[in-house]
Amino acid sequence: MKEIQPGVYRKGAKMYTKAASSQKVYGEKHVQEDGETYREWNPNRSKAGAAIENGVDLEIQQEDTVLYLGAASGTTVSHFSDILEQGFIFAVEYSDTVIRSLVDLAEQRENIAPILGNARNPEEYSDLVTECDIVFQDISQSDQAEIFIKNAEKYLKKDGTALLTVKAQSISTARPAEEVFGEVKEKLTDTFEIEEEALLEPYEKDHLFLKMKLS
Repeated sequence: MKEIQPGVYRKGAKMYTKAASSQKVYGEKHVQEDGETYREWNPNRSKAGAAIENGVDLEIQQEDTVLYLGAASGTTVSHFSDILEQGFIFAVEYSDTVIRSLVDLAEQRENIAPILGNARNPEEYSDLVTECDIVFQDISQSDQAEIFIKNAEKYLKKDGTALLTVKAQSISTARPAEEVFGEVKEKLTDTFEIEEEALLEPYEKDHLFLKMKLS
């Protein structure tokens, strides 16, 4: 295994994280090497995984605290959990049905706190979430940029890293994705400086991944 960024490994064409639990989360393959168990990270199932495959350095360190917005059932959260050996994830999900799988995942891992909440209202979970090194968002809403700005302004450390997946189709199905991406980036410029950006093809269509710092 070759470490390609903190806690993320490659062997051949496959990407892996070191398994923090023996339980499989989404049917991913587990492999043994040098006495360690590694979980395959499928970029077709994870926007963050797709971003890494397309050259983005997430800058997640093993001791970081992460606010994850749009945690869903926990596919990507589980890989972040593997990376954050001394860190912690506040995993926010709006659906009380979907969050059940996230709760099951958190019962297997000590560094995940599932939070049922609406990311549009970040004050809802202010008594649960501390200041964070990373704010990550993967939400299918038309106001995803505004949601992200509100949460980053409230919870992201001044020198922290902001990671945003922009889903063009959730904002407009009538306009070209490039136009939507440009509009979103313009909304973000008052709050952030964009450090890296990558389209997520061929893993996801009409998705843009942004890595930013607070300006």
